[in-house]
Amino acid sequence: MPGQAAELVFDEATKQYEGRDEAAVDHLSLTVRAGEICVLVGPSGGGKTTALRLVNRLIPLTSGDIRIDGTSILDQDVVRLRRGIGYVIQQVGLFPHMTVEANIGTVPRLYGRPRAWIRTRSAELLELVGLDSSYAKRYPAQLSGGERQRVGLARALAGNPPLMLMDEPFGAIDPIVRARLQDAFLALQKEVRKTVVFVTHDIDEAIKVGDRIAIFRRGGRLAQYDTPQAILERPADEFVAEFVGADRALKALALHTLAELDLGAPAGGPPCPRTSTVRDALALMLQMDAQKLAVTDERGVVVGSVTREQLLS
Repeated sequence: MPGQAAELVFDEATKQYEGRDEAAVDHLSLTVRAGEICVLVGPSGGGKTTALRLVNRLIPLTSGDIRIDGTSILDQDVVRLRRGIGYVIQQVGLFPHMTVEANIGTVPRLYGRPRAWIRTRSAELLELVGLDSSYAKRYPAQLSGGERQRVGLARALAGNPPLMLMDEPFGAIDPIVRARLQDAFLALQKEVRKTVVFVTHDIDEAIKVGDRIAIFRRGGRLAQYDTPQAILERPADEFVAEFVGADRALKALALHTLAELDLGAPAGGPPCPRTSTVRDALALMLQMDAQKLAVTDERGVVVGSVTREQLLS
């Protein structure tokens, strides 16, 4: 079965639909390093979902190439290619007549794995995505939207793919559950270290989950490909600056946590975990009308303090 992570290269990848003057994806060239999350973001019609679907050949290339660990997707058997890529979509796409365990075991069954192995693997993955073993015998209709997304993620991981494609996986979830799923996904990524291409229309989600962000213009042209910090601090042009938003300095505060700051001596004030982002800490300060926060560790013990001036400097 496939391995841990793979480098993904788009090399002048182009998709031109017959009868249309403008390309859906126009000479896209970028490299996603093994083990990184690349987020594709841009306006509607920008070609981000098309670019994603070119990778597993759900949509055929018009010209150019896409390579996974140096091997062109065009040189691979399409069935074998797709089995080696995890795919997570907004609608999840679980088989309604199959239990959670059976859904997760879909790809391992295709690889000929024995039933006992699949049962064990399903249990491991349920635990990994934050669901207990009782979910194994349930059916998709018995799950909440957030639970279905977690099962969809477990199913995508079941074949141990080196590459995962995620097409707006949390787009249909309410904001609170969505934030929890984002956090769970990032924690999971630290553990499994897959190469991930993640499509979203939400720049805040892109900043939160991406190691690198590819911003598309209309017509499938790449406007900028860089780290979230670089895009927020040094947008390539006016289009990128407008797309990211006038509040990009505030968004940049979400890239840093209190643990990165030089904390003052322990003091009173509303408690705030040191794992909180500077942006969340500032929001708490404004909400509580406080000039100082008591910074706590994982056990809730106050380990320092931070002032409003520090957060804004």
